[in-house]
Amino acid sequence: MREFEQQYDKLKQLVETALQAIIQEPDDMWPEEGIPRQLALSMRYSLLAGGKRLRPVILLAAYQSVREDVEAALPFALAVEMIHTYSLIHDDLPAMDDDDLRRGKPTNHKVYGEAMAILAGDALLTMAFELMSSSNLDQALQAIHIIASRAGASGMIAGQTGDLMSVNQDTGQEMVRYIHQHKTADLLIAPMLSGLTLAGATAEQLRFGLAYASSLGLAFQITDDLLDITGDPEITGKEGQRDLALGKLTWPGVVGIEQARKDAFSAVDRAVAAADHLGSNSAFFKSLALSLPERVK
Repeated sequence: MREFEQQYDKLKQLVETALQAIIQEPDDMWPEEGIPRQLALSMRYSLLAGGKRLRPVILLAAYQSVREDVEAALPFALAVEMIHTYSLIHDDLPAMDDDDLRRGKPTNHKVYGEAMAILAGDALLTMAFELMSSSNLDQALQAIHIIASRAGASGMIAGQTGDLMSVNQDTGQEMVRYIHQHKTADLLIAPMLSGLTLAGATAEQLRFGLAYASSLGLAFQITDDLLDITGDPEITGKEGQRDLALGKLTWPGVVGIEQARKDAFSAVDRAVAAADHLGSNSAFFKSLALSLPERVK
């Protein structure tokens, strides 16, 4: 496990350093070139708020499974984190989940106002594609397509739509699976498949990469659902039992807490089995999957 942690921390630090440099804070409120100061502050506030950096780490580790020049994939890793951050900013808005805290800090709209938070999210999403389109990697266009489709109207946003439309609705396990697979798993599948694609992975590696990330995403979101019920807000950085208060459809809400724990472990087992086929980083991906249930034991 220590080797996994060291590798994770190394990749995470690579991402953190690059994120710090990607959006500079202008001295001038309205620079002739570059980002207006208030917008840059709002973007940096959420982008640099910390977190596990799970998605960019997955992308870099997937790329690293096939090729060693991992920094070549860094623009895509940063882009995935920008897309994830934009989705969190918008998720927290009063029209969506109306959250006051994110990672233990006031949400973006609480600090910069709703309008600026919307613009910051829009800017991060657009900048993500600006970054990726500057890559010279042979499979860049294919990777951009993967990320766009998994983050878009039939991917993450489809899951967000299901989440909104299922509030206070008793729609059952198939709907909660749909929400989790799209709202959460699609933004883990995106970095896995794009990282492998950029590195020139085989069709078999892509197939097992999809199976791994799908199972990991389900386990991750079930775990999040459980933490919303049982977690300590001081540790999770979010208000407790928000899903219940908002009438959200959750896995434990449908099957119960004990069955949800079992289902999370089953999803982890499927991810571990798929990791065997992910090249030189299979041990890393196994350890990553096995680390999830420790949060809700």
